[in-house]
Amino acid sequence: MGMLVATALAGRMLSTLRQPLGSLWGSLATLLCWLRAALWWSAAEKGQQQLGGEPEGTREEEEEDGTIPTSVNYHFTRQCNYKCGFCFHTAKTSFVLPLEEAKRGLFLLKEAGMEKINFSGGEPFLQDRGEYLGKLVKFCKAELGLPSVSVVSNGSLIRERWFRDYGEYLDILAVSCDSFDEQVNVLIGRGQGKRNHVENLQKLNKWCKEYKVAFKINSVINRFNVEEDMREHIKVLNPVRWKVFQCLLIEGENCGKDALREAERFLISEEEFEGFLERHREVSCLVPECNQKMKDSYLILDEYMRFLNCRQGSKDPSRSILDVGVEQAIRFSGFNEKMFLRRGGKYVWSKADMKLDW
Repeated sequence: MGMLVATALAGRMLSTLRQPLGSLWGSLATLLCWLRAALWWSAAEKGQQQLGGEPEGTREEEEEDGTIPTSVNYHFTRQCNYKCGFCFHTAKTSFVLPLEEAKRGLFLLKEAGMEKINFSGGEPFLQDRGEYLGKLVKFCKAELGLPSVSVVSNGSLIRERWFRDYGEYLDILAVSCDSFDEQVNVLIGRGQGKRNHVENLQKLNKWCKEYKVAFKINSVINRFNVEEDMREHIKVLNPVRWKVFQCLLIEGENCGKDALREAERFLISEEEFEGFLERHREVSCLVPECNQKMKDSYLILDEYMRFLNCRQGSKDPSRSILDVGVEQAIRFSGFNEKMFLRRGGKYVWSKADMKLDW
């Protein structure tokens, strides 16, 4: 393609110079415009060749150009105060973007079509005792005007002061709770010593009602809780959604030689997962997600604002949206928009539209 551009350019210049002097000046303007376009084409082609040389992304994934990042999960930190044995986003680094850089990336995502942002970790309330998170939450709601801003947390570090300062800007707080038996939580890695994870969950539910934040529960079904009956506890807490995940293996995160966790002992079969769902089918807020739905139906940004492609069973990063923009980076995300919609990824996610009885 570069040779074709050069040949065409030479022909265009020769044709222009052969014209009579009276019309030469009028043609030069056209020539300059054509030259500018040719140089842009050449630079764009070079950029594509460089991207093709990157280890991230395949031809199949590149064809997903034009994907709109409607709902994004931003794992801005990997640090956590818990040690959940099945964690698939482990503390392999302590890096956190400077606040203004994170805001710049969020602005780029909004410009690309983002409607919902979900902040996660690690534990997002660890950074600056929740202030970093609070400032991002406020920025996304008050300045970017996003319809939905949500947070996933283990709940152990949240204080009422945070709700007073930032609760009005938060649509949904999702708290991870895998069991209503404290001994099981200890086995999983969610033990808080003298503090009770379940009692803390009830306190957070109360604060969410007081400060008008929709309350959600996330549970990972695994070897230690698959036989548990959670129906009555969930009905009492009455979350807007109870997201139930099947324990998932991710190479290099919770399994494999470079992993910080060994999650194989937490695995359950598809049949066991279906058995748990069947036992809880009467719970109206239940939203189940098996492993196949999870792997390619989420847009996940890591701490460097790189999209993580989980299609091959590991987390392969794109280049950062801060370096190449959203459109280029998202092409290597492995995101399946049809699966996103099929699993119910688009729902009533703004608290203003939920019509909740606070």
